[in-house]
Amino acid sequence: MKLSICTDVMGDLSFTDMLDKCVKLGVEGIEMTGGGWSRGPHFRADELLADRSLLKTRLKEIEARGLEIAALNCSANPLDPGDMGKRHRKEMEDTIRLAGEIGVKKIVTMSGLPEAAPGDMVPNWLVYTKSWPNEMPERDRYQWEDRAFPLWRGLVKLADEVGVEKYALENFSAMLVWNPETLFRLRNEVGPKVGMNLDPSHLMWMGADPIASARALGDAIHHCHGKDTRIERGLADVNGLLELKDVTDVANRSWNYVAVGAGHDLQWWKEFFSVVRMVGYNDWVSLEMEDFTMSTEAGIQSSIDALQATISR
Repeated sequence: MKLSICTDVMGDLSFTDMLDKCVKLGVEGIEMTGGGWSRGPHFRADELLADRSLLKTRLKEIEARGLEIAALNCSANPLDPGDMGKRHRKEMEDTIRLAGEIGVKKIVTMSGLPEAAPGDMVPNWLVYTKSWPNEMPERDRYQWEDRAFPLWRGLVKLADEVGVEKYALENFSAMLVWNPETLFRLRNEVGPKVGMNLDPSHLMWMGADPIASARALGDAIHHCHGKDTRIERGLADVNGLLELKDVTDVANRSWNYVAVGAGHDLQWWKEFFSVVRMVGYNDWVSLEMEDFTMSTEAGIQSSIDALQATISR
């Protein structure tokens, strides 16, 4: 495995300064974020498709520093029923076409989350029992069969046309695909081009064991994020793990995203990567830094130190 970094965390830097920072940090690759919810300015697909000269210049700068593009990332909700969904779908499609043009084979994204019934205008994450109330089975069927399956059949077709080989869907909350079971529900319908971006941090606060999840996923692991979560002692015991407080309200949350090693020790991470490698994944591990309990610089450096010490080479 090789270490890369999601570039969103350096969104305040210029493109050149961002690349130089990556070299200084000692990572080998970059997961270029742009489009969807990302505000990262470095690799916006619409901008680069419209300006081939700029695209060529940026690719040369990456190559000159000995870096590789690990994947293009467009974290988005293309199934949102409003205008955002239309924009996100276009930005995802632009990202896919850009990847095909520059020879990047992997897209990191999300499955999307639609409304629960025709005419609704708000995405609805259905994570309570499927058997009650009585409308639930139809809401579940509608989201998957009428909304998600057609979208992803089209995106798989587009990937085939441009030469993209893998979609890595992050197991993120408020998405149809949020764990191995839901990943296989989509994958079994649209094919093995769709796999998981295995992000252990989300599974941790959902109460799952990411090591067991890795075993269950096997060759459906298409990408891996290095990101940790700490369940906060005392608070989670009282309030449970469903958390709506702002991510910056770290002292009062039941759990927090933290630098790698600040939630689970290095022995845990060694086992995690060993199992991920054992089941067949031997590709990029991307640091995604979202720790608000410390400075960004400290979080990045401590996470890189931990990942360098634990990923399976």
